[in-house]
Amino acid sequence: MSQHQYFVIYKPFGMLSQFSGEEYNLSQLNYSFPKDIYPVGRLDKDSEGLLILTNDHHLQHRMTNPQYQHPRTYYVQVEGIPDSLALQQLQQGVNITLPNKKKYQTLPAKAFIIPCPSLPPRNPPIRERKNIPDTWLSITLTEGKNRQIRKMTAKAGFPTLRLVRVQIENLMLNHLKPGDIFEFSKIDIYSKLNL
Repeated sequence: MSQHQYFVIYKPFGMLSQFSGEEYNLSQLNYSFPKDIYPVGRLDKDSEGLLILTNDHHLQHRMTNPQYQHPRTYYVQVEGIPDSLALQQLQQGVNITLPNKKKYQTLPAKAFIIPCPSLPPRNPPIRERKNIPDTWLSITLTEGKNRQIRKMTAKAGFPTLRLVRVQIENLMLNHLKPGDIFEFSKIDIYSKLNL
């Protein structure tokens, strides 16, 4: 039995959160991961940022089982300028449609406007529309339904342009850039994830 290893990566835009398949995926990162490493949860192809990779089944279970409700923070660039009513909607929860077509009321979230964050430029860049302003939000969820933030901001009337996960519990993206990989010890990552 190999010992547990813990990697944190900045998943680039357009990359799938998996190691196999024809499309751009984790196997194309410039690193030779052990064969039994896998992602904890996922970020969809159009999202970027913090992703944990490990072979520790206990950590995987604790971080992905909905009963544990770990806070995850995202910086979200939206089209338009959300007013207090839209922010209140995001904070209180909105009705979204899940992939199985069932309606779902999202749990209360933290959502507020922030200054433009210092993030690496996206490749390819966001399309800019001269006559439509955009706004950056910080949104913290304790759940992770399929494309949840995109569905939430669209429901509030402000489509998501860019979505970057910057924090899980006290584990932060910090100085990482797209494609960067950082290895943690078990003690450090368990401490940052409050496990």
